[in-house]
Amino acid sequence: MAEIRKKLKRYPTDLTDEEWSLIAPLLPAPARKGRPRKTDLREVVNAIRYLVRTGCGWEMLPINFPPWQTVYWWFREFVRRFLFHTIHDIAVMMDRERVGREASPTASVIDSQSVKAPMAEKRGFDANKKIVGRKRHIAVDTDGRLLMLNLTTADISDSAGAQLILDAIRKRWPWVKHLFADGAYDRAQLMDKAAFLEFTVEVVRRIEGTEGFHVLPRRWVVERTFGWMTRWRRLVRDYEQRIDVSQAMIHIALSSLLIRRIAH
Repeated sequence: MAEIRKKLKRYPTDLTDEEWSLIAPLLPAPARKGRPRKTDLREVVNAIRYLVRTGCGWEMLPINFPPWQTVYWWFREFVRRFLFHTIHDIAVMMDRERVGREASPTASVIDSQSVKAPMAEKRGFDANKKIVGRKRHIAVDTDGRLLMLNLTTADISDSAGAQLILDAIRKRWPWVKHLFADGAYDRAQLMDKAAFLEFTVEVVRRIEGTEGFHVLPRRWVVERTFGWMTRWRRLVRDYEQRIDVSQAMIHIALSSLLIRRIAH
């Protein structure tokens, strides 16, 4: 990390030249007609990463970034193009190949996390966690890389949220066949749908006769992914009003970790 810091321009979230070379080909090219583009997209991406990492508001971006209105306009344009999602999925495949694995995984771990969402358009009450907000249903590979994300109100059960995960993961990662989950997903409707889609669901239960915290096989991987997410202060709570913006913030955070790992 000390060597990486020597290459950074200002902040720890700034892109190094190696990282920028990975994502620059995916960003929109300048228009052939009209006024030439004056905004440096590298600085826009740096500003967005800074905002997600520190949790500051748009109007509180440091002045050495482009004007916050410009950064926000480009952010909304990137969200409309699903650019953050695309960068993240490409980074997942590149990182898997980097460690000698197939680009598309064959097994996944699913879990959920309820977070407070004070600005959300719709919220729900999670009676188990005593939280009013949204619930993040995620599927990760066996190393913790995010494969699929589904955001719902917090009152949606884990098994109901996972059913949408099954539909989406079949289309995006068709080679995934085996799913690991905890006891909350052992529900007849979910199991029937998994069997219909030719998934094998393995429920990892708590060790009987034990008390307190214990690391359980496979399940700790997805908990670590939630830990990676909450290191980015914008994700400690769900501060976004729109679900697509909230999804983009999660993809920005996790793709930044992968890109730095790949480049360095």
